[in-house]
Amino acid sequence: MYKLSVTDTFSAAHRLCGYQGACSNLHGHNWTVRVSLEADTLDGIGMAMDFGVIKASLGKILEELDHAYLNDLPAFQKCNPTSEHLARYIFERLEKELGGSPARVCAVEICESDRSSVVYSHA
Repeated sequence: MYKLSVTDTFSAAHRLCGYQGACSNLHGHNWTVRVSLEADTLDGIGMAMDFGVIKASLGKILEELDHAYLNDLPAFQKCNPTSEHLARYIFERLEKELGGSPARVCAVEICESDRSSVVYSHA
């Protein structure tokens, strides 16, 4: 089994509706996103998957989130844009973007600071 990972960042603002605390106020984060993929085999040149393809697909998703007010995005109209929901959203979007690829998305980690992170993966 081969495991690959790509890391990128984005900055965005949000607020957590119904939360009793400071995060109910408008605030922002510089999020770090690490995506992990796995593959059983290598291609003819010895790669599980081209990192450039993974980076481009992740970049396309993060471009929509970067410098946005996350609460206004359609994906977060019915749920708070928590790190947990962001991780699942990016996971599911990346699965669609990379559908049919030799590597499978296995986890997305979202770090809202260097001390706090969430990992979403299929059980």
